[in-house]
Amino acid sequence: MEKLPDLNNKPLTKKQYFVVSSMLFGLFFGAGNLIFPIHLGQLAGSHWVMATVGFLVTAVLLPLLSVLAISVTKSEGVYDVGKPLGPWFALTFMVLIHATIGPLFGTPRTATVPFSVGVQPLLPQSMSHVGLLLFSAVFFGLAFLVSYKESNVLTSVGKVLNPVFLVMLFSVFLLGFWNPMGSAAAQKATAAYQHASFFNGFLQGYNTMDALAGLAFGVTVVTAVKQLGKTEPKENAAVTAKAGVFATAAIGLIYVVLVWLGATTLTKFKVSADGGVAFNQLVGFYLGGFGHALLATLLTVTCLTTAVGLVAAFAQDFHNHFPKVSYRAWLGMMCAASFLTANFGLDTIIAWSTPMLMFLYPFAMVLILLSVFSPLFGRDPVVYGLVVGFTTVPALLDMVAAFPPVVSQSAFGQALTNFQHAVLPFANLGMDWVVPAVVGAVLGLGYHFLKPVFAGQKAVSESEKN
Repeated sequence: MEKLPDLNNKPLTKKQYFVVSSMLFGLFFGAGNLIFPIHLGQLAGSHWVMATVGFLVTAVLLPLLSVLAISVTKSEGVYDVGKPLGPWFALTFMVLIHATIGPLFGTPRTATVPFSVGVQPLLPQSMSHVGLLLFSAVFFGLAFLVSYKESNVLTSVGKVLNPVFLVMLFSVFLLGFWNPMGSAAAQKATAAYQHASFFNGFLQGYNTMDALAGLAFGVTVVTAVKQLGKTEPKENAAVTAKAGVFATAAIGLIYVVLVWLGATTLTKFKVSADGGVAFNQLVGFYLGGFGHALLATLLTVTCLTTAVGLVAAFAQDFHNHFPKVSYRAWLGMMCAASFLTANFGLDTIIAWSTPMLMFLYPFAMVLILLSVFSPLFGRDPVVYGLVVGFTTVPALLDMVAAFPPVVSQSAFGQALTNFQHAVLPFANLGMDWVVPAVVGAVLGLGYHFLKPVFAGQKAVSESEKN
């Protein structure tokens, strides 16, 4: 089939690149991107540099590759990324991705983070649960109303408030450089980060959920680039990559500063239970009560804008695949489920999201890499099947090991963990899926490239017999 040329054969302007880059930045930068780097800095202490490098791989490089995967494979969404493995796998993968970044973990976090940072410190401890109940009810009520009317008001407001929020955030950065709480290099690292800071930072990057979000929202960026006239796949991928580098580089810079700031807070504060508490301490130290209240307000609106995008994307995608249920019905279910999950609290959401992320991320990483390099082997289902198949058992074992103690420390959990560490390399680093995935890739690619040779030999043999 003849390839259609670009509708726009001229290079994009700097302004057009800025528009696409800003869209990518807005899609990726949400609540988790703010709190997890600060907490990572507190955990890593003097080992913050290597921890940051690991964090940047899964929180910056992988999300960029996820967007490229959508572009390279000309996918219309998460479903198409998993399609070489069959419709049932593709549908299951899509549901798990949307459930994770949606009502189970990602969307509830958009309410619990601003509550933890801005509202909870102002309430008596006895009122925390009631406060979260009321705050999350109003929060998801607004998200439902804005998405129900398909209004762009909140998005437009977000375009004004997001830059203001970033200015406030950079003011904290400047104060942190001008008057640091202490030396990051002098702070003690927690036990896990004293010998494996890179790999622990790598695993912490899962918490941002950006690689999963990139698969879900990558089509939005690819479509935006097409609207600028770059319709030819290679050109579209090149523009997406360049804009993605700009956006993710900006996010990466923010991460580096946040991790460093988190490490410096150890001079004044102990390691916090989560990044929301750490962020609250940081802002309170540098900006005081008024600055804290203003930043918390802006953070709430920013997270509300993100929530609107998440609930709308969830409802649209599920309505497309399950059309008997209307968009608005899916939207209502999404908001109600997110409200219920949010009321378990930020700590509980993080604790129970970790097992799911430990399970999903190996699949996401291998599917992203397979998609990016798929032109080399024509998206051969055998290659996909072997890589994903070999990844499955380690991913399941990682999920069990990451569950809260009620599961992971049970006799069943301990037995699986002992088996995992005895059989699979790098299990103690949470990277036990790597070797099996590589074995699957070698076998799959070997089959793909040697198949024509064996087919040719068989044909010659058959002709000699005749």
